[in-house]
Amino acid sequence: MPAPDTVLTGARVRTLDPARPEARAVAVRDGEIVAVGDEADVRDWRGSGTELVDLHGATLTPGLTDAHSHPVWGIEMAEGTDLSAVRDLDQLRAALRTADRGPGGWVTGHGLDHNAFGGRPVHRSLIEEALAGAPAFLRLYDGHSALVTGAALAAAGITGPRAFAQRSEIVCDADGRPTGHLVEHAAMALVGALVPKPSYAQRRARLVALLGAMAATGLTGAHVMDLGDGDVPALLATVEYEGDLPLRLRLAPWCMPGATAQDLDELIGLQRLGGRHWQVGGVKFFMDGTVEGGTAWLEHADCHGQGTDAFWPEPEAYARAVRVLDAAGVRTATHAIGDAAVRHVLDTVASLGRQARMRHRIEHIETVPDDQLKRFAELGVIASMQPPHTAYTRADHTDEWSKRLGGDRAARAWRCRDLRDAGAVLALGSDWPIADYDARQVLVTARSPLGAASAGPALTGLMALEGLTSHAALAAGEERVAGRIAPGCRADLTAFGLDPVTAPPDELAEAPVRLTMSGGRITHRDGGL
Repeated sequence: MPAPDTVLTGARVRTLDPARPEARAVAVRDGEIVAVGDEADVRDWRGSGTELVDLHGATLTPGLTDAHSHPVWGIEMAEGTDLSAVRDLDQLRAALRTADRGPGGWVTGHGLDHNAFGGRPVHRSLIEEALAGAPAFLRLYDGHSALVTGAALAAAGITGPRAFAQRSEIVCDADGRPTGHLVEHAAMALVGALVPKPSYAQRRARLVALLGAMAATGLTGAHVMDLGDGDVPALLATVEYEGDLPLRLRLAPWCMPGATAQDLDELIGLQRLGGRHWQVGGVKFFMDGTVEGGTAWLEHADCHGQGTDAFWPEPEAYARAVRVLDAAGVRTATHAIGDAAVRHVLDTVASLGRQARMRHRIEHIETVPDDQLKRFAELGVIASMQPPHTAYTRADHTDEWSKRLGGDRAARAWRCRDLRDAGAVLALGSDWPIADYDARQVLVTARSPLGAASAGPALTGLMALEGLTSHAALAAGEERVAGRIAPGCRADLTAFGLDPVTAPPDELAEAPVRLTMSGGRITHRDGGL
């Protein structure tokens, strides 16, 4: 064979390829794996221009892919003060008193935990004094709700409730006055549109830095569950013109309630967009919101009497849109957290019958009853889940998520292992910026779930690795070219300083990532190589 560009040797290679489960060396040429073998083969592979990389005993796996992330839109979502460490109202007020004021005096923040309010309703009166009249837009950690001040409401001209074409709410008190709590996208956008945004140049620089940091945790790619603003394709094209994207990105634009036939045609047309290391692939829907926000679609109301409405006011319209996209060969990914939302998506895929062209997926699946587990495998629906989200709950069920659902449903939290045991394809991710992008944390929390999910069965080390590799490839329809180490597959590779399958979770959390390769390009290499 022609000489490889790169040969990786000195490793334990977990190929996830049934034809050859383990090896010691891998050869790469033109972004593709061209040979998998033993140390003795390396001498025959090498050419005068081949770079030989000795991994010094590291464990080499297929490249890790975050199956649910928001690296482009997340740059805006994660703007301002990081409030993720805030645990109570005193800490929140202290953080806001010293928060930076941006253009126009705006204060922005992100990552605010619902539990920080100690069970009190989310209300602007709790923060107004600390902000001294400044307009503020504070995203709660779920990304589906925000707390804003009176000055921000005034700037947006919000004086009372409004009707929306999708599940969204300006929360008001008994007298019809806005509390400052904005729930779901349409309501948040009324104020969010006024918040000063980073410049195009800032976004470009931050994106490249972010993707580089992601690569340092072992990530070689990400399924991006949005297309952000209309300039995102141009932004990605600019980055590639100037160099390369550190990660391969697969983006899914949103389809929202009220979508017309023309809107669906445009979404189908977007599937043609792409570059060297990015492409549009699929469409993202929302069937509900979040448990903490009271917008998860549940078969029975939560403890506040909320949660019985779908994000799409007419759920059958969602089903019709999915049928149109499926007929056009477009994959769909649907945000469905509550049990009613999950059931409706499964019913929709079932309605496609044997005529279904594509494999569809459900995102999040935070609570699901026993009778729905087997349907994922039966219908070929991919389960896409984010184990780090379990950190926002508590084992004793005193957190807002658990209290809203009640004991029975909280006991069915993040059933990753149950879905795997029922035969489902299970793709894993972080949902950054909702949780940390560190791929090692996804692996760790999959094997050692936190909070309300800690009482349930965990994934094995191999299952967790598959969730970020072979099962993530299946979720994207790339199982022939990705997710395993075999000749003909894309050269996406991750090298750990220890074995991610057998290492104890606490050691894996801090495991050194020796090398990351995306499409044959080394995107991260530690100083010892």
